[in-house]
Amino acid sequence: MNDAKEFVTKLFKSNNISIPANRKELFDKFLQEEQNIATINVIIENQNRLMVKWKLQDRIAEIIQKSVRILNATVGKSYEATFDFEKFGWKDITAYEFAGLEDAGLSYDEMTKQITGVPTKSGDIKFTFRFKVEGQPEESPYNEKTITIIINPDPKSLWKNLPSDQNDPYWKLDDRTEFARIGDRHILVSSKRGRSHANLGSFREDDFAFSDLDNGWSIVVVADGAGSAKISRQGSTIACLGIVNHFLDESSIESMAGFDELLEQHQSGNVEDTQKKLTLFVYNNLGKAVFQVHKQLEEFANKEGVQLKDLSTTLIFTLFKKYDAGYALLSFGVGDCPMAVLNKDVSEVILLNWIDVGEYGGGTRFITMPEIFQSGKFASRFGFKFVEDFSYLVLMSDGIYDPKFVVEANLPNIKNWQTFLQDLNGKNEDGISVELKTDSKNIVDQFSKWMDFWSAGNHDDRTLAIIF
Repeated sequence: MNDAKEFVTKLFKSNNISIPANRKELFDKFLQEEQNIATINVIIENQNRLMVKWKLQDRIAEIIQKSVRILNATVGKSYEATFDFEKFGWKDITAYEFAGLEDAGLSYDEMTKQITGVPTKSGDIKFTFRFKVEGQPEESPYNEKTITIIINPDPKSLWKNLPSDQNDPYWKLDDRTEFARIGDRHILVSSKRGRSHANLGSFREDDFAFSDLDNGWSIVVVADGAGSAKISRQGSTIACLGIVNHFLDESSIESMAGFDELLEQHQSGNVEDTQKKLTLFVYNNLGKAVFQVHKQLEEFANKEGVQLKDLSTTLIFTLFKKYDAGYALLSFGVGDCPMAVLNKDVSEVILLNWIDVGEYGGGTRFITMPEIFQSGKFASRFGFKFVEDFSYLVLMSDGIYDPKFVVEANLPNIKNWQTFLQDLNGKNEDGISVELKTDSKNIVDQFSKWMDFWSAGNHDDRTLAIIF
């Protein structure tokens, strides 16, 4: 009775009806009338029903309006993002479903409370979260909330792959991959035009060459034309072919003949005396080849009316030969392209050159620079190593070195080379593996695809030669 009296009093007051003192007895009788009691109960029930309905609608609106941020995704990359109802404060959701996720290659995993998949398209992708909350009748329709997930395009797709001008007098293939027998080993080598060049339709600046020689030696050459030089693509070609042709020449073959005797003396125990002779031999024979290439570049520049620096290119090469006791390795390097040999069980790495690096772009050196030959460091650019056996002999341009080794200090660490080989074996983002076996039928295609690996900020030409 008291609750009904209080309720009606508030109701009357809200309608500007007051109960004076002389009407209180009448008011009490009014409240006791059966018909009025029934009316009051109906009013209270309707009021309560209205409040429940409003709270339900308010809750639904709250969920619909709640800002929900989903982790950004990238086309082609495996994706997972938490979509946890409890975290959002949605414990009162009793039923739900998603619509539209599958259109983007995604789905919701109820067990892990995650949106997962591999996105297939980019953009601000909208999907619908349909739900019911506690208090809604089972037969009522789902409420709908639109949620946006930002799917970024595959970075690779943003780069154009425009062909270079085949009518250019210094044109060469944009991509070149070869697999061949060399000495008693095999060579797998690829040179790829960088994305930065492909995007503009410009040329591959890197180059390589290799050959067996008639004296039992084999040679592998890699050159990286400077991107800032107008026709460095021709400079790298001249350098590679020039080195190979020099050692194919009969006079060079005769000149190299003395190495066998020196090596035999060296291995017989007279190390101190023969080491100097071997060092001088390497310097004289390889130095002659290097100087000859420099001259060829000078002559070409003069003939074509261009500056020598327009042909700027790095240059590294290795000669190797099999002996009964192992392999002799002769090397030369100028620029920022490393060479290394890994022992048979890949537990040790021997670097065959030191690389020219600087604190800023242009810190490297090129074979076109006359000062290279005048520097006191020139002799240290040549090397001689003898190893019992090896698993891999590797030459690479900075297009491989920069993304895979990052800094010079990482080169002497065998763990980094082991990681590099694992990468080649398929432990990479794209899952592309190269089967480094001599009987592998798909090795050229595998290697060519691997060379297209993505590395943010590293879009230079790539050249990698592996002798195994």
